[in-house]
Amino acid sequence: MPVAAAEPLLPHLAGEAAGPRALRPLLDTVLDALATGARDRAGPLPPGGPEAVARAVRETVGRAIPMEGTGAHEALRALVHAVTTGAADPAHPHCVAHLHCPPLAVAVAADLAASALNPSLDSWDQAPAASEMEALTTRELAALVYATARTPEALVTTGGTESNQLALLLAREATPARPAKPAAIPAAHLADQPAMRTPIPAQLAPHAPLTSTIGHPAAPPPGPGHHPPLPYAPSHHTCTHLHRPPHRQPHGAPALRVICGDNAHHSVLRAAWLLGLPTPIVIPAPRGILDPAAVATHLAELPDTGPRLVVATAGTTDCGAIDPLPQLADVAAAHGARLHIDAAYGGPLLFSDIHRHKLRGIERAHTVTLDLHKLGWQPVAAGLLAVPHTTDLAPLGHRAEYLSADDDTEAGFPDLLGRSPRTTRRPDILKIAVTLRALGRNGLADLINRTCAAAQHLADLIEETPGLELHSRPTISTVLFRPTETDASTIAHIRRQLLTEGRAVLGRATRPDGLWLKATLLHPHIQPSDLQTLVKLVEGHRTG
Repeated sequence: MPVAAAEPLLPHLAGEAAGPRALRPLLDTVLDALATGARDRAGPLPPGGPEAVARAVRETVGRAIPMEGTGAHEALRALVHAVTTGAADPAHPHCVAHLHCPPLAVAVAADLAASALNPSLDSWDQAPAASEMEALTTRELAALVYATARTPEALVTTGGTESNQLALLLAREATPARPAKPAAIPAAHLADQPAMRTPIPAQLAPHAPLTSTIGHPAAPPPGPGHHPPLPYAPSHHTCTHLHRPPHRQPHGAPALRVICGDNAHHSVLRAAWLLGLPTPIVIPAPRGILDPAAVATHLAELPDTGPRLVVATAGTTDCGAIDPLPQLADVAAAHGARLHIDAAYGGPLLFSDIHRHKLRGIERAHTVTLDLHKLGWQPVAAGLLAVPHTTDLAPLGHRAEYLSADDDTEAGFPDLLGRSPRTTRRPDILKIAVTLRALGRNGLADLINRTCAAAQHLADLIEETPGLELHSRPTISTVLFRPTETDASTIAHIRRQLLTEGRAVLGRATRPDGLWLKATLLHPHIQPSDLQTLVKLVEGHRTG
């Protein structure tokens, strides 16, 4: 009698009760590859430059899709080791070029659970607990920004770029008729103007009552402890100029005009392009911050009836500067404009009693971008867009029968599609929620305070070092410096030489007075000796 062929072994799945047992030996392989890869790299960046790294990866990968597999342990060992050996390691104290943080181990561990469970937050039946955890956590994070608002809310995004795009989208959709333009604030008074708590103009407040897509009036504001679903209604680093003809809304009304500084993140212009808006008005910011007087001048020159949005930045990419938020809020309110604050970098300062004052006025914005994979030590992605009122998110309302049927919603199953323009969406909130619970507000504040203090110490070292000059004292944790009496091409060469040697990862920033080296400190464990070594590396290449 013929013997039946043995069934091939199927790959293990990560979920269910047996999943952890299957994952444990695989994780040991991954952790070993991470450790040996970091040891073999022996620095913040692999030496040799782009071609050497590419050649090593090609040699390891070979055919990316082989006919026969090599097995889980070999594949993990080889490819994780290759990526680790060739990685820019933000946990190395000399990897300081970008807003690229070393993630906390506790957040990475939580992210593993998110991957193993694999919920998708586009319908309740794919993420029952994760969707509720997201609602609870985002509302508390939004309350950090809008402490006095009754129903603050935040959406989870992939980062500052998506958050800024959503902010422009919400501004485009909130375009009620504007009253006659009030008298502009005299430019001479803007610089010394006290921070007034100007209320949001009534004409910019959310419409009421809201109606959902199934024709029911929106629910009243929630009581304490109650978390209703969102209401639904039908429906380079810095800025550079693009050229497009003026646009108008489909109904014939003037299109939203966006005003920002040339210190704003490049995603603001890209968002306007993606949304079919006119090219933003980009105001020069030679001092690194947006001038309220210049904003007032440009607002005064726009047509009286058109909607407008002022975009301010709390933590610029180039030098970490924070725009004068109270004064910009005053100008926006005086001209009936909305205000968006991109606080992707600086927003986490709200956790710190020492640094929170730098964000005074942030609560007056209609929308605020936050990003916890920068000064929050989360694995990518961990962005947020905060608003003061849940109803502000009504324009994102959307229905798909297979995900949120009317009768299911009426029966009490939450409709999640209005929480993002994306459909499939992983539970990035889990790592954030775990970190907040593990460290608490004080624990995060301590990391922020240490990081900002390290930046001040680096600035001190640079000021004390002959042959180096400091651009300005750091506002958050970005330090610009350069060798004295050195031209831009030499500065760029020093940076590339350090990259090619794999000894330091420094950024670059072009300011009105030339090119500067940039150190963006996000390593909360960095020591004074690490900073001293970094300074000496630059010194050595200046004289080498």
